[in-house]
Amino acid sequence: MRQRELVVTTRDVRAEIVPQGHTVDLPAGTEVMITQALGGSFTLLVQGQLMRLRGADADAIGKPLPEAPQALPADAGPEAMRGLVWQTLKTCYDPEIPVDIVELGLVYVCDVLPMADGLYRVSIKMTLTAPGCGMGEAIAAEASDKLLALPGIGEANVEVVFDPPWERSMMSEAAALELGL
Repeated sequence: MRQRELVVTTRDVRAEIVPQGHTVDLPAGTEVMITQALGGSFTLLVQGQLMRLRGADADAIGKPLPEAPQALPADAGPEAMRGLVWQTLKTCYDPEIPVDIVELGLVYVCDVLPMADGLYRVSIKMTLTAPGCGMGEAIAAEASDKLLALPGIGEANVEVVFDPPWERSMMSEAAALELGL
């Protein structure tokens, strides 16, 4: 969603201030402008301040909750799970940038390894477009939460790293076009 939409919170809800990452409570009846709705989360403009609202709280602004992820067939192997993990990471967005973290080139490592119990362990190493971004922890937590919600994932570790430092050349061509670069 790229068009702005004015809505009012229907219940008390917690949001994260962008880009600092600090949380704030928005009381029911707060007027907010939805500026971005991608990957199940929302970027809100509240009294001149950008805030991120988790998809799990979408009902607080009158939006549907994100759908549960689809399970892979029981006979699907590690490569199919790896594909599902990458697909899931493409639903994670920086609240200030309308491009997912995969297309931005922020994901450096994606390991999907079978565990003894038939589940999979996922290890992600990702970076941020700027080392001082306060939303790094929130983006990593969102990726981890989405991965852990996948049927078949037993463990998910998302680590934010800064080596090598991110640069624009790491973006996909589609991301560069979307951002007008």
